[in-house]
Amino acid sequence: MSVTDQPDAMQYKARPRRNWGRALKGYAFGWPWFDPVSSWALRRLFVPSSLLWAAAEQAGTSADRFFEAAQLPRKGANEKKLMEALVKTAAARDIAQRREAEWQKAFFGNSPEGPEARRELEAARYAASHAYNLSRRHFGFMLRGNNLPRIKQQTQSPEEIAAIYGAKFERLSFDNLAAGTKIEVSKRVERTAGTDFWLRFESPSALLGDTVYARVLEPRGVENPPTVIFGHGICIEFDHWRGLIDEARTLRAEGFRVIRPVAPWHGRRRPLGSFGGQPMMARIPGGMFDAFTGAAQEWAVLAKWARETSRGALAFGGTSLGALIAQFAAEKISARDENLRADGLFLITHSGRMSDATFGGDMAGLLGVDLNAEASGWSRERIEQGLGLLDPALLPAVKPERIVTVLGKRDRITPYASGLSLIDSWGVPDENRFVWDRGHFSMPLTMLRNPAPVARFREVMMRL
Repeated sequence: MSVTDQPDAMQYKARPRRNWGRALKGYAFGWPWFDPVSSWALRRLFVPSSLLWAAAEQAGTSADRFFEAAQLPRKGANEKKLMEALVKTAAARDIAQRREAEWQKAFFGNSPEGPEARRELEAARYAASHAYNLSRRHFGFMLRGNNLPRIKQQTQSPEEIAAIYGAKFERLSFDNLAAGTKIEVSKRVERTAGTDFWLRFESPSALLGDTVYARVLEPRGVENPPTVIFGHGICIEFDHWRGLIDEARTLRAEGFRVIRPVAPWHGRRRPLGSFGGQPMMARIPGGMFDAFTGAAQEWAVLAKWARETSRGALAFGGTSLGALIAQFAAEKISARDENLRADGLFLITHSGRMSDATFGGDMAGLLGVDLNAEASGWSRERIEQGLGLLDPALLPAVKPERIVTVLGKRDRITPYASGLSLIDSWGVPDENRFVWDRGHFSMPLTMLRNPAPVARFREVMMRL
């Protein structure tokens, strides 16, 4: 058995001191049993409560507007408990919005707060945002039986998509990468492990047309550190939820500067009345096109900033959705600007074909997404044709020996066979493959106690 098949063996010795609290989380939950539990919780609790929470955001404290936004029947509803839930949620939202406004003024404005005051403001903002997200629990009384709320499809017709991307999706591309985009850099927060700050800029994608945020985690005492732009999974909002397993902290502990971009329709980019990532799944395939092409243009802006601010190597990476975006961005960016070409890739729980992840994986079912778009004039064949343009190329955008990949044999979200086929076709060497007997949700937890993939990625990047 190769070393990559042994997730509990410490194959690489990491230089920094380990965070044993995080490691214990890995030992407690990083096992295959965690995946079906997570899938059940996502399908039965998180998604339906998130839809009700998003409807409450539109409704304020009006029950009438809530039922309209949630598209639920009023008959039989416990309106007394509903009003209590709406009032509590509105109060939490008000606090979160006020803390966010204070944070924006302190970190991007001219307010005179010192380092300690900024640290306290960031902690207060983070706590308020988490509390607002957690107000989903107030709608738990409505999650009984099988009549749970589902994501309402807003699929654009083929004609509408053709007007944007062409009849054969020939305009599913972009030019003028990072040209003329002004980046604002926030004030900093000092941590034990290093420094945190944020970047913000207007998205180069006219289809998104919003403000992009990215958190930067810099290691302490590393001159010209290697940089990895690292994407997150769908529904994951690291700046707004406590307790999430963030690979960025592990990467920083290994000496990387990590740029953590917020994906379209997540976090501060989340549209009113939706939960993080919902618009992407509600508008298949158009939402996927908009998200991937927009994110790739945004990653080009971040790559340009990374090249200008460090002489270290530059890599792209991510987990799940973030890994799929990293694959796409690496190819599209390198084809248009050699200076912004990624030097390496670090991909966790990824797949080789978008249609495999969309139709062959469980994510659509867990999110309650109806993939039957025939009512809007689509066939599955035509959707797969379009999604195929988001697939990685047969030849990787970087040298195979600079690609480190982590796959789970039990992964039913981004199917294992699809990811394995991709790295086989790319010729990724065995020592850069970590194939573990885990599923999609248990994989990040397993990596807490065994950071061997991160250590291997460091070895690869430090050679450059």
